[in-house]
Amino acid sequence: MLYELLLPLKTYYSPLNLFQYITFRSASAAIVALFISFLIGPWIIHKLRFHQIGEEIRSSGPESHLVKKGTPTMGGIIILGSVILPTLLFADLSNTFIQIILLSLIWMGIIGFLDDYLKVVKKFEKGLIGKYKLIGQISLGVVISFWLYNTSEYQDVVSSTSIPFLKNYEIDFGLFYPLIIILVITGTSNAVNLTDGLDGLAAGLLAISFSVFSAIAYISGRVDFSDYLNIMYLPGAGELTVFTAAITGACIGYLWFNASPAEVFMGDIGSLSTGAALGTLAVLLKKELLLAIIGGVFVWEAISVMIQVGYFRWTKYRSGKGERFFKMAPIHHHFELKGWPESRVVIRFWIIGILLALFSLTTFKIR
Repeated sequence: MLYELLLPLKTYYSPLNLFQYITFRSASAAIVALFISFLIGPWIIHKLRFHQIGEEIRSSGPESHLVKKGTPTMGGIIILGSVILPTLLFADLSNTFIQIILLSLIWMGIIGFLDDYLKVVKKFEKGLIGKYKLIGQISLGVVISFWLYNTSEYQDVVSSTSIPFLKNYEIDFGLFYPLIIILVITGTSNAVNLTDGLDGLAAGLLAISFSVFSAIAYISGRVDFSDYLNIMYLPGAGELTVFTAAITGACIGYLWFNASPAEVFMGDIGSLSTGAALGTLAVLLKKELLLAIIGGVFVWEAISVMIQVGYFRWTKYRSGKGERFFKMAPIHHHFELKGWPESRVVIRFWIIGILLALFSLTTFKIR
């Protein structure tokens, strides 16, 4: 919005020339997102508390979590509000990448809102039925697939993806690529949702992951940088840096209120939408495989649930009595039940996330 309004005026006022630089607009978006989250956070938390929109704690979960019952939830509204406005202000809204990523964030934000509303306000124990959430996620993947196949920037690479550690080599999924898009977006959205179980865990890991994608988006949109690093050049992809900077700032701002002991929880409105945005970024930047490294903690959280469910069913089939592979899944609860304080689990998972993020960036040179 400001980009379209102010940039044409640079001939009359030279400082407005700054708006042509992605780096300036990205930094501005991050700062504004952080400021907005600090500004609206206390007000939203107060409203959630006033309307008694509080978290219901599972009786089967760790006993230490019972004290969190009633803590305001649906705090993902803070993140969405803090990222959408700066993106609208500082990004080029005619850019296809920006349009798709905003669609992804808002689409899953609406589905997450419905889930939280049914669960917390209407007191439906399971919230939005799982198959309806899955339909929403798959539908988003279908829409994005159709959009990408009709986008000029992707005509030459529409069904391809880059491979970490291999230079000038790509996988072309052909007709199966829409299935890959659906799998990545749905899987990432659900993985972030599963990870959001400890104070500050998901928000911190999201900030780390989006920071990495900020660098990737900027490099991918620069023909000189992408050529030097031998990665896929995507004209216009640099504009995603504005969005990634904004959502990084929004996650850090939200973390101010979500750090232990949390004043507010993200809820599905936050976890499903940010997870979908993360998966969509990987698709748009052709880094679907690299996402498994960048978001490695999210991947392991999801895999731990699959292992737990699969092992329980297998042992029940073999012996008639189901057994658990982990003390509890997702795996962060396993470490809690082993005696780790919640803050130790969160910080150590953050450290692993940072190490994976740094490792993912080295893949651009280790080829």
